Amino acid sequence: MRIIICGFGVVGQSLVKLFESRSEDLYAKYGLKPRVVGVFDSKGSAVDLSGIDLEKLVAAKKKFGSVKNYSKIKNNISGLNMIKNLDADVLVETTASNYKDAEPGMTHITTAMKKKMHVISVNKGPLALAFPSLLELAAYNQVMLKFSGTVGGGTPILDYAKGSLRGERITSFAGILNGTTNYILTNMANGLSFESALKDAKNKGYVEADESLDLDGLDAAAKLVILANWIMGMKVTMPDIKCTGIRNVTTDDIKNAAKKNCAIKLLASCNRELEVGPKEVSLDDPLCVNGTLNAIAFTSEHSGTQTIIGKGAGGMETASSILRDLLDIRKEIAKN
Repeated sequence: MRIIICGFGVVGQSLVKLFESRSEDLYAKYGLKPRVVGVFDSKGSAVDLSGIDLEKLVAAKKKFGSVKNYSKIKNNISGLNMIKNLDADVLVETTASNYKDAEPGMTHITTAMKKKMHVISVNKGPLALAFPSLLELAAYNQVMLKFSGTVGGGTPILDYAKGSLRGERITSFAGILNGTTNYILTNMANGLSFESALKDAKNKGYVEADESLDLDGLDAAAKLVILANWIMGMKVTMPDIKCTGIRNVTTDDIKNAAKKNCAIKLLASCNRELEVGPKEVSLDDPLCVNGTLNAIAFTSEHSGTQTIIGKGAGGMETASSILRDLLDIRKEIAKN
């Protein structure tokens, strides 16, 4: 299976390491032989139609800060030109999420699908702003658009709701979908001020380069859009979400919640309306997880409420979700 990887940060590098460490197992168990033919980052690209040497690629990125030094011939072909001109089966889109216009991810994804390429995206921007139309484009071009890693990282939240609750009608859900804000609020419950908790989260590398994505609830809102569309069959985008972040949560709010045996959490919920905002959650509620954990509770017609908890992010966790999607695509191709 020929693959192009868009963006080569933590997730892209984790993915190729996963390909390397599991190559024999992937072929023996699933008949999957990933062949990466093109990779690009913000400074350049690497191309080899016979398959890029992944160990050499990671070493070049580490040494020079870009994949363009992968070979002696420095490659400056743009990502878009690579998608247009290389023969590949799957595009893996891992560039940074942008909630203003979703670029450059949006153009990468739409161009690939028009070229009959399957797409796996862990970039939430395009899905948050144009989920319904992207699914239509995928259907029109008879390709698969997969996005397991956009919600919950390595925790299979989307697969669980769609697969394990098959035949059930989910009536509502609510969850903690952003590990960074959960970490900050947990530290505030342990006595830190908002500023100190934020500083600690930044020092540990948990906060996005654009901190408003975490603090103002935009990341959680994007994930809520994806969940609402995929699980509830809605046709919504970011502007449909009522969104409030955690900047105005005070230590007094935290203390008042504690008196009621509650903690304040940034909840994304889909009930009568779609909303992201700080809410009091009982300490006895399974949803009340701490640190960087994510948790989501699905309420369905007959099975009651079921909560799934797991790590929300991390390079290797997200890479494992891309691999899951790749195996689904491989299965579908084999069927046809």
